[in-house]
Amino acid sequence: MIRQYPAVSPTTFALLAAALALVTALPAVTLAADDTVVAKVNGRAITEADLRFAEGEIGNDLGTLEPGKRRRVLVEYLIENILFAEAGEKENLGTGRGFEDRKTYWNRRAMRDTYFDTKVKGSVTEAEAKAFYDTQVAATPAQEEVKARHILVESEEKAKEIYEKIAHGEDFLKMAKQFSKDPGSKEDGGDLGYFARGRMVPQFEEAAFKLQKGEVSLPVQSQFGWHLIKVEDKRQRSAPPFDKIKDRIMATLIHRRAQEIGLNLRGTAKLEFVDPELKAQVDQETAIRPVPSGKR
Repeated sequence: MIRQYPAVSPTTFALLAAALALVTALPAVTLAADDTVVAKVNGRAITEADLRFAEGEIGNDLGTLEPGKRRRVLVEYLIENILFAEAGEKENLGTGRGFEDRKTYWNRRAMRDTYFDTKVKGSVTEAEAKAFYDTQVAATPAQEEVKARHILVESEEKAKEIYEKIAHGEDFLKMAKQFSKDPGSKEDGGDLGYFARGRMVPQFEEAAFKLQKGEVSLPVQSQFGWHLIKVEDKRQRSAPPFDKIKDRIMATLIHRRAQEIGLNLRGTAKLEFVDPELKAQVDQETAIRPVPSGKR
């Protein structure tokens, strides 16, 4: 592998993870309930609103099912819920500690979801997303990108040997499949696709961006070994249109808002970790990084 990625500090990672966990744990449902009945079980209605809540609960487990089949699975899930609930009612299981604990948990979950939809998700507007796009995305200068293939080998001698074969007419793609040690691109003939500056290790990147379209580099050394690089295309990539990335921008802003609100709520809350082992873990974390304002 030759790609490199920026390091993320433990504090930044923890904050991002907390925000993402909060967002992804919550059902993506609308606030307006649709009472249209789609099925009935022993006279009990299953509505479009029920389908949306079920989608929020188990939608991630359904993968890329096409909409018709996805809807059918959700209806069956809700039918099963009602049948099991009715069976529990017949067995008088609606009382007792176990049932009350579950009810308390799900009541709290319902309130959390409603708060999130109203105060977090509902506070991010399309106008805010467009403003973010205009200042952060559209204003970004066009980036030069190259489309390249490479062959990775262990020694300079081997790289020179392959270079001579290519210089005398051997096909680069064929040579990559035969000799390259990069498992991520070998079977694709060394294809790395398009990439901008900052995506590859420095030695590789410097050589790739100096090449003209169709040129093959002399052997280039990096920490991974020796490379031969062929540039197949060059282009200037500008920002995509707003409508194409609007949903991703909205998701980013919702993540940020969730992080801000979550930290503010923790800052004014009194948190008490009673379990000794858990408390020791929290105390250790606190010694490493500051805790937001407020009492633990």
